[in-house]
Amino acid sequence: MTVLDPELFLPDPQPREVKYTVISVDDHVVEPPHLFDTYLPAKLRSRGPQIIEAANGAQVWEFEGAIYSQVGMNAVAGRRQETVNIEPFRFDQMRPGCYDIHARVADMNLGGIWAMLNFPSMITGFCGRVFAHAKDVEVGKAAVKAWNDWLWTEWFQAYPNRIIACGIVYLSDPLEAADEIRRNAARGFTSVTLPERPHAVGLPSLWERAYWDPVIEACVETDTVISLHVGSSGGYPSPPGSPMLQLGSTMFGQLSLGACAEWLWSGYPLDHPTLKIAMSEGGIGWVPMLVDRLDNIVDRSGYGLGWDIRPADVLRRNFWFCTIDDPSTIALRHVIGVENIMLETDYPHGDGTWPDTQAIIEKHWGDIPADELRMMCSENAANLYRCPLPDVVLPL
Repeated sequence: MTVLDPELFLPDPQPREVKYTVISVDDHVVEPPHLFDTYLPAKLRSRGPQIIEAANGAQVWEFEGAIYSQVGMNAVAGRRQETVNIEPFRFDQMRPGCYDIHARVADMNLGGIWAMLNFPSMITGFCGRVFAHAKDVEVGKAAVKAWNDWLWTEWFQAYPNRIIACGIVYLSDPLEAADEIRRNAARGFTSVTLPERPHAVGLPSLWERAYWDPVIEACVETDTVISLHVGSSGGYPSPPGSPMLQLGSTMFGQLSLGACAEWLWSGYPLDHPTLKIAMSEGGIGWVPMLVDRLDNIVDRSGYGLGWDIRPADVLRRNFWFCTIDDPSTIALRHVIGVENIMLETDYPHGDGTWPDTQAIIEKHWGDIPADELRMMCSENAANLYRCPLPDVVLPL
């Protein structure tokens, strides 16, 4: 049992009263030190990512001569508030729930969270882009499979009702990526994470159809949800001298707005009515504005003409949106579509709501009708990601 440093961590919270069934569609794993040593083929392990000890005592990932120092990637859940700004640089500076599935489910139980979808961390670049750009192509491809095999073996198989399996793919070969989507779907993965804006990370743009068609077709064929995490294609382009952390985190919604508009106008959602795209960690405040703008450029300027279906209707048909709470804009949920809104806790990041997710829902959403609460807190995610619900779904 890991003993947490009392100077860094608060005592374990008491189990929270469960008033809402919660499926969180945006949380994160921290890849454990043994991942690639265990799941890469033996002949490749020495060339794969390694945890090494830096001179300052930090544990960091090393891969192909590059250092990925954010080994914990803002994994500050349970930390004392005055220490939250200190980025964890060793595994003993994180709650074990960051990297161990049994501890994660224990934390989920403490916080009243039924199920979670977890995105990768720094060593993958959120969406596998680190491996896509590996100089050693054999290792890059194998590292993607190793990551997926670890998640499937240690996380999903251990708690298949509590974990939504979201995989990564080798982004530099669309045929290889499509094969991995199918391989994962056959064993229970219901989502894949891709870069929000592929061209921003050295990949072909969404309008280079010959490249992306195999990936999109594999997702449609297997009913795999494309989950687009904010920041997976880089952060907000901060002006020189600006406070990058503050400005970048403020502009998450702007990043999601841009990525969503690009995916919409790529034409893939129009051409594939059953394609499912989920926007993660960008909130929902920007969505009503986007709906209004899409209607405006059809009805007023005419810039949005040319589709047989109104672009705003394609948006509501093919896209889902993720929120921590959005207290000021949840009143516009019917503009977005109540059936298109899902909840996140963002464990173990600094803006996450664990362990007080239940209280935050009650504070900001408590006056919303029970049927809508069930949809946004769990039922929409259960339907989209085909995740089992408990026998009783709250609130009644």
